[in-house]
Amino acid sequence: YSGSANSKFVGENNPAADPQQVTISGTVTDENGKPFAGVNIQVEGMARGVISDENGKYSIEVPDRNAVLVFTFIGYNSQNIPVAGKTLIDVTMEPSVTSLSDVVVIGYGVQKKSDLTGSVGSVKTEKLMDRPVATVPQALAGRVTGVNVYVNSGRPGGKPQIRIRGNTSISITNEPLYIVDGVVSSLDYLNPDDIASVEVLKDASSTAIYGARGSNGVILITTKRGSTEGGRVNYDVEFGFGTFIREIPVLNSAQYLHLEDVSYINAQKFDPVGWAAGKYEDPKLKRTDPRLFDSNGNPLYDTDWQKEATRTALTQNHNLSFTGGNEKTSYGLYLGYRNEQGLIKSSYLERFSGRIVFDSQIKKWLKVGGNLNYINQDENRIDFGSAGIEVLREILEQLPIIPVKFKDGSWASNENYPNVESAPNPIQILTDRHDLYKTGYVIGSTYINLSLAKGLELRTTLGTNITGIRNNYYAGRNLNFISRAQGGRALVSQSDNIYWQTESYLTYNKIFSGIHSFTGLLGASWQHGNYYTFNAGNWNFADDFYQTNNLGVGSNPQIPGSGTSAYGFNSFFSRINYGLRDKYLFTVSGRFDGSSKFGGSNLYAFFPSAAVAWRISQEDFMKSVPTISNLKVRASYGETGNSEISPYQALAGLASYTVDFNDSRVTGIGVGRLPNSALQWEKTAQTDFGLELGLFKDRISIEIDLYNKLTSNMLLAAPVPTSSGYSTVTQNVGSMRNRG
Repeated sequence: YSGSANSKFVGENNPAADPQQVTISGTVTDENGKPFAGVNIQVEGMARGVISDENGKYSIEVPDRNAVLVFTFIGYNSQNIPVAGKTLIDVTMEPSVTSLSDVVVIGYGVQKKSDLTGSVGSVKTEKLMDRPVATVPQALAGRVTGVNVYVNSGRPGGKPQIRIRGNTSISITNEPLYIVDGVVSSLDYLNPDDIASVEVLKDASSTAIYGARGSNGVILITTKRGSTEGGRVNYDVEFGFGTFIREIPVLNSAQYLHLEDVSYINAQKFDPVGWAAGKYEDPKLKRTDPRLFDSNGNPLYDTDWQKEATRTALTQNHNLSFTGGNEKTSYGLYLGYRNEQGLIKSSYLERFSGRIVFDSQIKKWLKVGGNLNYINQDENRIDFGSAGIEVLREILEQLPIIPVKFKDGSWASNENYPNVESAPNPIQILTDRHDLYKTGYVIGSTYINLSLAKGLELRTTLGTNITGIRNNYYAGRNLNFISRAQGGRALVSQSDNIYWQTESYLTYNKIFSGIHSFTGLLGASWQHGNYYTFNAGNWNFADDFYQTNNLGVGSNPQIPGSGTSAYGFNSFFSRINYGLRDKYLFTVSGRFDGSSKFGGSNLYAFFPSAAVAWRISQEDFMKSVPTISNLKVRASYGETGNSEISPYQALAGLASYTVDFNDSRVTGIGVGRLPNSALQWEKTAQTDFGLELGLFKDRISIEIDLYNKLTSNMLLAAPVPTSSGYSTVTQNVGSMRNRG
């Protein structure tokens, strides 16, 4: 301060010095009319401010009766209210529309999309149900940037592959980590109609909270819950059909026989020596089979194998739900049935699903809930083959001059026409080969939520994922190159996977002075998986009647097999989110993971991340640009891992060996796998720079990310000299970079 000796300083510390100052008081309430504590009240253009107390009351001195009061709270619309001579001003705060509609699920919590510092894509149920699909990955196709869904099979139940920002591993899985209602799971068998939302965590800032299993990205599934608005009954039904809209062009009978004739004539020109030596036979001489040709050598059939093997496929999908409850207790029962025929005859998928959910606020400080989901799914798989003989290949390779069956009812095939590659016709394969895949799938979880203090919650969850898969395979006695030589082949295999996890974590939320938001997370996790497999088979059956229902009928039993394995995880994780004035956002997280799959000195590893974001659209200089409703820049760096190798790879393993000794077969046990005590995690370090732009009240949204991923210590079954007695050993070798 500078001035004359007679000047008197009037400032905020001396409110009584200005006779024009006025005291304004009032009450702040929320949208429900309840007292709203912590709202920031400032005099516009001045640093002077107070916050509302626990009863919503406030009192503030303003310089004159023309001042303007600004009421702000994170997640609510700010309000500028002129004093206009009043001394009592009551205010009702209204939630921001954006904050209500754009809440997304993140690892171990939820967050407003506007407050995210990482790259997260979100799809709600309305978008997922835009098109009828059998699986959740199919519903995600084309929905989220940076997420590619590859459909490698068109059969019902065909399992698409999902890749988030490309591949990160050279030999182990590149599939994301799937988490359904907090439980590590699979998306293959879930009913898409049960899904409420899907969040895709793409960059290291959002995935590092999952540490050793987050390098391929994370997909979070939230299923539908009960109703808080009374009882409801919903029934949705879909009927559809699929047709084979375009055939691959192939030769008809006349064209094929003409091609044979031309090839024979060209042989004289291009191989005169072989021609003179009688190497080539006039194809007309072999067209004598009266089942295929008339007396003039003209074909009796012109078979369209693509038409014969396909059909108009019908699909029906039914979903019935009963939900009820109120704000304190809600429940729901969801039932589903899907029957989908494949375009290829005999392929199908049939799925029954049932799910029970409940949530109950027992006390003000205690909330419990859970869900249990059971799915039974049957498939007949037709898109694979033995010795390369499969339906999708044979509908192109079977000759058009061959009928499906001869007049006597016997099967026809290429082997009925001399000097061509022989294989069963595809209709015979569809009829006499069965690959039945039966899955029973249970996923369930329970939680207990304790409110320990204002803003402080402890959540404990217990989840399980149980999968039983039985594969019944039978190939009939007359399928050439598949099972004819064995007199029919039957194989039954069973695999049982039991996984459980328990997690506990503290979450603290606090808003200070209406402008500082803080969220802290601290937790621990324990996970365990058990696997068991068994298979048995037999060959040489007197009849195809029993198929896989009586293996003892065969006369050539095969060596049975079985195996078991287990693994465990122990993890500790933490995350801090801080926001200043809803403009400047910061996130740091870390996870300390331990896995039984790695060497004794490398059981544990740490995976950190950090991110910052600036919501430019919240700055005063941007509020005068009404076209831009959202503008945010963000940057992040973090490390994640990949641990999805088979258990025990760091240890030496036993194996059985069979040798001939003294003219008899002898079985023994010896070392079957080389140990590697230095085996450790794959690590992926990812840097991400993002820009989010919303125009015209977010009617147009643009999101741009630049990322750089570097995977090191890649896990590989590396070859070793066979003179060692082994062919490979699992090692950490090489690195991979992925930019986009």
